Amino acid sequence: MSDSGQTVRRIVGVEEYARTPEPRKPTPTPVVSVKPVVLPAPQRGADLRIRVSAPVTGGDLPIILFAHGFGSSLDGYGPLADYWAAHGFVVIQPTHLDSRTLGLPADDPRKPRMWRYRVEDMKRVLDDLDVLEAAVPGLSGRLDRSRIAAAGHSFGGQTAGVLLGLRVTDPEIGEAEDLSDARITAGVLLATAGTGGDDLTPFAAENLPWLRNPDFAPMTTPALVVAGDHDDLPLTVRGADWTIDPYTLSSGDKSLLTLFGAEHFLGGVSGYEAAETTDENPAHVSLVQQVTLAYLRHALGIDSSGWIEAQRILSDTLHPLGRLQSKMDVSTSAALRH
Repeated sequence: MSDSGQTVRRIVGVEEYARTPEPRKPTPTPVVSVKPVVLPAPQRGADLRIRVSAPVTGGDLPIILFAHGFGSSLDGYGPLADYWAAHGFVVIQPTHLDSRTLGLPADDPRKPRMWRYRVEDMKRVLDDLDVLEAAVPGLSGRLDRSRIAAAGHSFGGQTAGVLLGLRVTDPEIGEAEDLSDARITAGVLLATAGTGGDDLTPFAAENLPWLRNPDFAPMTTPALVVAGDHDDLPLTVRGADWTIDPYTLSSGDKSLLTLFGAEHFLGGVSGYEAAETTDENPAHVSLVQQVTLAYLRHALGIDSSGWIEAQRILSDTLHPLGRLQSKMDVSTSAALRH
């Protein structure tokens, strides 16, 4: 509604008035999803099964490559995948080897390098975009391959982070290689692991070797980190602050959305009826949907109006649902001043 040129703006129940027009936002459209699209992957010991979701209309569609959390699959994270696709993105969801749907035995020799198989899955998807595009009716010729983002939740957040520059020490060779991918120019890391060493619980240190020595400093690709301030994971002795490390310890342009009262599943982003959600909160899910969409449209150079508005509203420390912070590297800051 409006009065004398004033427009009501809404971000999850928060109304504010401004004398400028409402930021242009994409209109939600119907979505088509195809699964499973199967890519041969003999090196991993099982073919790679993928879900592709896309709006039924529109061209020059940017791409989100999404890595699920430990044990999930291509069928998870509908609240995010469906929302992003309905608002103009092609969302690609591979099923990684740790998925419960594959049922790997506890002594499977691939387990110590599970983190790396995940990264290779993501790169295989990028290498085979032609195959995925052809598998979805009506999608041919509509992808914008110059705009690709990586996103992920929990273990998937680390997977996406590696593609952005995060270094993980391979437990088998004792080295931390650069596995980043220049085709990916932005990221969204949801409830992602922090530092290793003494910050880990004995269980995590013994059983999850990919968490022992992460190095966030080389993770220079722009990214939005999303954390719940009640995310008390059994993997760390530090509490919820652990999941903020990908923001505080990385370099380059980064933003942090902190959800007040949210736990590891951020209100229920992992599925519409996910039994593991302990903090169900539709308002938190809606906030994550809106802010991640606004960020991705901004970071991929599509439209920054929604992101600017989100920053303005969520920088208020009195906002009931969350707070949005940003930082930029020195070179970017200097360029903006001049």
